[in-house]
Amino acid sequence: MEQKQQQEQQAEAPPPGLGLTAAEYTQLRPTVEAHHRYAVGPGQCSSLLAQRIHAPAAAVWAVVRRFDCPQVYKHFIRSCVLRPDPDSGSDDLRPGRLREPRLRNYRSVTTVSDLSDDQICTTVVLESYIVDVPEGNTEEDTRLFADTVIRLNLQKLKSVSEANAAAAAAAPPPPAAE
Repeated sequence: MEQKQQQEQQAEAPPPGLGLTAAEYTQLRPTVEAHHRYAVGPGQCSSLLAQRIHAPAAAVWAVVRRFDCPQVYKHFIRSCVLRPDPDSGSDDLRPGRLREPRLRNYRSVTTVSDLSDDQICTTVVLESYIVDVPEGNTEEDTRLFADTVIRLNLQKLKSVSEANAAAAAAAPPPPAAE
């Protein structure tokens, strides 16, 4: 208990609006630094959003990695291209490109991280993006639009993942092999 309190005191405050505790952000910071930072140029904006999901990371990743059918949880998707991350060496982190119809040069990265402890199964999904600001719009307007779409997507991912995990937990075990 004392060690957890010390970790929380040493934890760095997350960016405003991210919805993570300082301890969660401290755990996720290496992932944020490695996969969710962009060199934002003039006429572009970016953002980072988080969603806490009470389902195992494997159940969440099973939905996220369905690049053949991102519409399961992503609204307004026109096309999707997967770019494997050769440096990750696993199926855990993969940047992808999802084209939103009203967003030019929209590129996003989604990561799935297991933050479960002994008592609660928790997965945190981080999604960041960079996008061009359309002519006649402001960075704030563009970010508000993109953030709204992504929040809806992440909420849908949460409901689909939690429902899938609950269904899997309720399913009878397979018969034992003789």
